[in-house]
Amino acid sequence: MTTPSATLATFAAQLQFTDIPDAVVRKTEDLLVDWFGSAVAGFGSRPVQSIARFALAMGPADGPSEVINERRRSSPYAAAMANAAASHVAEQDDVHNGSVFHPATVVFPPALAVAQAVGASGKDLLTASVVGYEVGIRIGEFLGRSHYKVFHTTGTAGTVAAAVAVGHLLKLTPQQMQHAMGSAGTTAAGLWEFLRTAADSKQLHTAHAAGAGLMAAYLAQDGFTGAAQVLEGPQGMAAGMSRDADVARLTDRLGSRWATTETSFKYHASCRHTHPAADALLQVMQANQLLPTDIAQVTTHVHQGAIDVLGPVVNPSTVHQSKFSMGTVLALVAQFGHAGLAEFDQHFLSDTTKTLRDRVRMALDDEVDRAYPARWIGKVTVQTTDGRTLHGRIDEPKGDPGNTLSREEITAKALRLADHSGGATPARMQAAVDALWQVAQWPRVGTLLGA
Repeated sequence: MTTPSATLATFAAQLQFTDIPDAVVRKTEDLLVDWFGSAVAGFGSRPVQSIARFALAMGPADGPSEVINERRRSSPYAAAMANAAASHVAEQDDVHNGSVFHPATVVFPPALAVAQAVGASGKDLLTASVVGYEVGIRIGEFLGRSHYKVFHTTGTAGTVAAAVAVGHLLKLTPQQMQHAMGSAGTTAAGLWEFLRTAADSKQLHTAHAAGAGLMAAYLAQDGFTGAAQVLEGPQGMAAGMSRDADVARLTDRLGSRWATTETSFKYHASCRHTHPAADALLQVMQANQLLPTDIAQVTTHVHQGAIDVLGPVVNPSTVHQSKFSMGTVLALVAQFGHAGLAEFDQHFLSDTTKTLRDRVRMALDDEVDRAYPARWIGKVTVQTTDGRTLHGRIDEPKGDPGNTLSREEITAKALRLADHSGGATPARMQAAVDALWQVAQWPRVGTLLGA
């Protein structure tokens, strides 16, 4: 009997580079360069360093795979964990709207680590990455909105996405790939509770997903078996993690609808749920030439998912927690026109920011909620200090497929992130990015920044 899990496993095992439309290949290159910038942006982060120290202590002192920010090599497992943690901390990695899933941070780290270990080509890396995106996005969509209320989809669906990307590079058969998915699914995890106390768990979610997915694929290669229907089975992921799972989403137009191209880039360095409102506020301020001091109150009209994730963050105490505070993000946008890494680091607790933050509230909006997660509409109502009521609306926030970043903007973003973290000199980062744009021509995947 053909099942959705078996269909996904066959697709993941058998996809060839020549099967992928050119536009999807180019988009995957864009996503890879964008991810690399986010990985270097994690340089020096305390929770990232903790995970990297652990991974390197558990792994060999040398190996085939690059731990980017440590300028060291180790095992694929150690490198995947460290790089996955690094690329999620700056909140600048990509997101797929419909699945509410960050694919890059759990697909590229294990795929890169294994590609370096097995001597894969650039085309092999790109193909495996497309496999991870296509499968992971569909699992996120399948698990539905109820899943995301409690579970961080990037940690859960991301574990299976990592497994299939690595499994493709290991040349698993369809049956082995299904076993890898089974092992990955049974280890999938990630809960939102950490946001309430500004805990470091979000970086552990991605590190664990990358490492556990990689482990599942290698185990399957060795004959280890996993649940045949870990996704849709009566005691599978959906049964335990969702109340509105839609099994049809798992194989929706598989091989003809390329979900990879639907992925959005992040413009602001904050939770994606804040971006639509941030862009809508910018629209109002620019159209009416408002200053921050002109703002008396901002009401953001949002979907329930935004309230679920951002609502618990009332008094952010760390830079990372402040990126999940709607008020903080909008306060920074109002002051500087962009909520970037520097703005958060320098101003997230300034008196002006706190004053503006406390003037922002969220309200559930029926239109916005019905459109979500397929569309993330931004709507705000701004009350000015002189008594005016102004309205802003953005249907496609900056970075969405219909309002995407150009390759020049992606390159500039990567250079900006590296400069901010100090993870690479401008010249070294520019050279790495220039080389990475040519990844499809690489006969063998080497190091990105080197020793």
